[in-house]
Order: sequence, then structure tokens, then C-alpha cells
Amino acid sequence: MMFELPDLPYNYDALEPHIDALTMEIHHSKHHNAYTNNLNAAIADFELTPASHTEDQEHWLHQLLQGHSAIPAIRNNAGGYWNHSLFWNIMSPNGGGEPTGALAASIDSKFGSFENMKQEFTKAAMTQFGSGWAWLCTWYSEEKLGELIIHSTPNQDNPLMESYGIVPILGIDVWEHAYYKKFGPGRATYIDAWWNVVNWDAVSNNYEPYNTR
Repeated sequence: MMFELPDLPYNYDALEPHIDALTMEIHHSKHHNAYTNNLNAAIADFELTPASHTEDQEHWLHQLLQGHSAIPAIRNNAGGYWNHSLFWNIMSPNGGGEPTGALAASIDSKFGSFENMKQEFTKAAMTQFGSGWAWLCTWYSEEKLGELIIHSTPNQDNPLMESYGIVPILGIDVWEHAYYKKFGPGRATYIDAWWNVVNWDAVSNNYEPYNTR
């Protein structure tokens, strides 16, 4: 079961002026493509096959993240593949603003307000040392189902590799290749601009399976 580079749901220049076209092209066609090719090579090298109950690539990818993350080539490349696939889809040229509905209510319940959540998320992104990601996640364990939590991970790690019982619904890439062409070393300026392209409808859709409201 081979993985393919997913198409972007918009053109490379669609997130201008917030995220520049050159960064998007390099990030997608070079970086994400490399993770895709390297993941397929690692699967072949280690002769990994999906469990018999796995019917699609999403489940197979989750198996790789949760069951084979002790293998560096799988951890790095399956993580890079999954992380970027989420990242493209939670951005939109029509993004920005604030969430509504159940997600907005859960944010208010957990953080007190949307602005408080943004501040805590931004802090997680800013304080992630070196390359990595910041995440807005939801618990999927029964006792905390639907409760939100902010988390960060180094490199191409993500919370699915860990036994925390949380799944990301929103993530920001804070590797320098995600912003250096436009913002130089200005990670804070990049994060501030990025909020203008967040697709809250997509994030709400990611949250919906865990919604208890």
C-alpha cells in the first residue's frame, strides 16, 4: 500500500499575502514529497505490511505512527507525511476569523476565550525549541472525550505516536522551511500571519467525531 503526495486544495499562491507562494511550492513539492518517497522506501526496506483489518491508507498510516515509531525512518517520514497532510487542509484562502458551534464552545470551556486559546497556542509554537509543531488536540479517551489540549512536539513527531490519548485537530509547522523565505527568523510574525489562513470549518470537521456537545 504505497502513499502518494496529496494535492493541495488550493493553488500555491492562494494564501498570499500571509503565506507566500514560493514557500508553499517548496514546502509541498519538495519537503512533503520527500517525506512521501522516503516513507514508501522505509516501508519497503522494513517489509512492513498493514494489519489484515486495515482497509485504507489513513488506518495504515495510523498503524505506522502508533506501532512502528521506534524505527527512525518510519517515525520521521510517516510523521512528516501525516503532519503536512493535516497542515494543508486546515488552511484556506478564505480562512481566518474564529470558530463557531461546538468547537467554539469547547474552546471557551477549556481556555476561557478564543483569544486565550490563541495566546496559549502561540506560546507553544514559540517555545518549541528548534524544529517542530504546535497542536490543538482533543482527547479521545472516554473520560475526557472532546476536551481540548494544546501540545507541541519536536521534529516530525506528533501526538499520535504517544500514548496520551489525544489527536490533533489543528497544527502549525514551525520548521524554518515553513516561513524563512518570507519572514526570515521571524517565527512570531509568521505565526501571527498564519492565523489569517486557518480554516475553522476544516478544524471543526476534525473535531466533530469527538464532539460531545
